[in-house]
Amino acid sequence: MSSSSSSSSSSSEEKWPYDVFINFRGEDVRSGFVADLHSCLSHGGINAYIDSVDLRRGDEIKSALTKAIKESRIAVLVFSENYASSRWCLDELVKVMECRRDEKQRRESYSEALASYEKELGKDSERVKEWRQALNEAGNLSGWHYDHGDDTKFIEGIVKEISAIIGREPLNVANYPVGVGCREEKVMSLLGTGLDDIRMIGIWGTGGVGKTTIAKAVYNRIAKQFDGCSFLANVKETSSRPNGLVDLQNKLLSQILWKGNLVVSSVDEGANLIPGTLCSRKILLVLDDVDHGD
Repeated sequence: MSSSSSSSSSSSEEKWPYDVFINFRGEDVRSGFVADLHSCLSHGGINAYIDSVDLRRGDEIKSALTKAIKESRIAVLVFSENYASSRWCLDELVKVMECRRDEKQRRESYSEALASYEKELGKDSERVKEWRQALNEAGNLSGWHYDHGDDTKFIEGIVKEISAIIGREPLNVANYPVGVGCREEKVMSLLGTGLDDIRMIGIWGTGGVGKTTIAKAVYNRIAKQFDGCSFLANVKETSSRPNGLVDLQNKLLSQILWKGNLVVSSVDEGANLIPGTLCSRKILLVLDDVDHGD
């Protein structure tokens, strides 16, 4: 598996229709690995293009795919055993490599597939030459090797890498954040984010002094250092409602976990499920507007 930037500008201000284009052999990985990868990307707020979701098959399929590749900031290439037996995959790969070259941005079975195409299309076929060149270039990219271990951990590692390139959408701090910087630094000095331990920091003060603003500023600054993040706003108000604590517990899990098969039905269940599920992850959690320990 490799990733390649397929767009020309690195400016964080430029907006792209898609963050990621996923190139894959559908018969090999569509319903398993790619489905989970797409779900995890979507959960992280990353807009990923895959043809099974976004494309209706028709006469204009090739131009639509080419357009999608050009309009994506990052291309993720999923190389599976039968990847090279798909002409669609190879054509997409050629376009990704073209974008990478022009805009600065595996196996023996592959050789066998190309040899078969040479017999069918001719040894001097320009199309086969483009496929071979694109595969060679892609093989020299840095990437991840999947050995069928922990699927969740592997996919989350990919998404974390992509998120670091794209950048997490920040929380809105304030229109005029006067005086926030020095208070942000004070909280940072207490957090000790480079240390391998657990920290709990309380920001205390009367209403309207900017506690939430400071918390948002710190959250934006350090969120990318964590495996998962959750900012739970209006905790006092929400927890006072019927099933309010359960709603907060579910929101916490949904913001951090990309697989939506964990649902809390009671406060006691959530109190056991949350630490058991998140204990092996590096988590950033902000509880905004808390007025008592419960």
